[in-house]
Amino acid sequence: MFNRISAVILLVSNMKKSIEFYKDVLGMEVKQQAEDWVEFSKHGTVLALHPTKKKKKLTKNINMLIGFNVSELQSVCSNLEKKKVKFHKKVTNEAFGRHAIIEDPDGHLISLAEMAPKEEEFTQIPYYHGFAPE
Repeated sequence: MFNRISAVILLVSNMKKSIEFYKDVLGMEVKQQAEDWVEFSKHGTVLALHPTKKKKKLTKNINMLIGFNVSELQSVCSNLEKKKVKFHKKVTNEAFGRHAIIEDPDGHLISLAEMAPKEEEFTQIPYYHGFAPE
């Protein structure tokens, strides 16, 4: 019946400002755009923006997060700080890796996670030891 989530749609108060944030600040690529709809896509998942009917700023919604896996989280966050992005949570070490949360222009929370490598990904499989020719 339901296979996978194909899109996350955010209601935004200012399309221009939000498009600039996701495109210019976060570096996402626009898949398609119309007057009242913009889609950013990466690996099949769509993040879409749609204007609210009211042009006032939305009330802060902290019961939902959009999550991105990133590499080099500290560097990413340093660049976002230079761009004056508001941080809801600064970089912290977690059991799964490193994590930070930023806010978009409407206060939507965006989780940035750098997953810790699994140790077994970097260890040699025992039966291959000495397999390479000298």
